[in-house]
Amino acid sequence: MAGGTDELVHEERPSPNFDARSLPISMVVLHYTEMKPVEAALARLTDPKAKVSAHYLITEEGRVIRLVPEDKRAWHAGASYWRGIPDVNSASIGIELDHPGHARENGGYRPFAEAQIAALIPLLARIVRAYDIPRANVVGHSDVAPMRKIDPGELFPWERLAEYRLCLPRPQCLAAGNPFPNEGSFYLALERFGYDITDQNKAVEAFERRWRPERITGVPDGEVAAILWQLLLDRDQGRTR
Repeated sequence: MAGGTDELVHEERPSPNFDARSLPISMVVLHYTEMKPVEAALARLTDPKAKVSAHYLITEEGRVIRLVPEDKRAWHAGASYWRGIPDVNSASIGIELDHPGHARENGGYRPFAEAQIAALIPLLARIVRAYDIPRANVVGHSDVAPMRKIDPGELFPWERLAEYRLCLPRPQCLAAGNPFPNEGSFYLALERFGYDITDQNKAVEAFERRWRPERITGVPDGEVAAILWQLLLDRDQGRTR
């Protein structure tokens, strides 16, 4: 919602870091803050000198904090690309999850707090419903910026969101073997699905982090190719969008 009351929002911390959108909202980008404590992340997201922000931040305790109205363009994705859109900030709502990320100085990478995911699900459900966002457009920062970012990372519970039809599930029915005749056709298919393939290894890593998080190599193999093939097949046959 652009403003006013929202029963899912516990607190307002207005950030000055936003401008006008040039595109309609068609995606959601999920991030982790990689900053502890949460007040440090909030200070940065509301600091005009930092020039970064998001629409929402969800604490590990499950508090939802609104920073930027949804009708404004928050500065969360940076240089990014998804499904032909190079200005992801204009087309997306950004949600930051209070989390130490992969930084050792913050305690290292760990599973996301249950209270946090429990707060994310209804907020995301409202956003997806309000803007008719395709499940394929609920993505991680690493999906839209594979050369720079790895968040929310391999432990993010995408399958929990998929249970509520808030993102695409990992395909379970896969064709045997590698359906692509060569690596070139694989990368063209990866781009067709939505990824920036400028750095091919990083693009594959991002794909694996989202769709096969138990093994991240940056090199396409038969399983990765089969997952990509099924995702495209489901979209082309109208089962997803």
